[in-house]
Amino acid sequence: MRTENANAGRGERWRWLLYVAVALAGGLLTFVGARAQQKATDDATFRRLIDAYCAAWSTGNADNPARFYAKEDGLVFYDLAPFSYHSWKEYHEGVKAVLFDNMESGSLSAGKDLKVRRRGTVAWTTVSMHLSEKTKDGKDVETELRYTGIWERRSSGWLLVHEHLSAPLGVS
Repeated sequence: MRTENANAGRGERWRWLLYVAVALAGGLLTFVGARAQQKATDDATFRRLIDAYCAAWSTGNADNPARFYAKEDGLVFYDLAPFSYHSWKEYHEGVKAVLFDNMESGSLSAGKDLKVRRRGTVAWTTVSMHLSEKTKDGKDVETELRYTGIWERRSSGWLLVHEHLSAPLGVS
């Protein structure tokens, strides 16, 4: 009788361990599936944002990309020229003077290599870009760019709180 009770107790213990293992595996699969779904959603969201961002800058009107940027002072945006801006207002005026006032037409496009990393309400994106510009003095300028954007989720949606544009140095 004691042996029967001991065997029954062991059987119950194994059954309980099996239930726990199945529950853990189910929870893990749910987590992995949710994480994969979030990644796919983030990739699609930021692809749309980056493409719209490029389209806005391609208009040649510095007012159009404003909707992508947080507006508080002290945010730093690194651009090709000059070195940096310390608010959207400063960025807007600087790009207008340095780029748009000398540009007849232009087009900014993002590459297919967009990478998105997200932690809660902050995401960072990296992507190669290409700028095609026709200057008012008739020059055609083609520039390959590297882009990193730091985005913050706010009540109005995803906004850039920092970005960094750079162009690789030419090889002689």
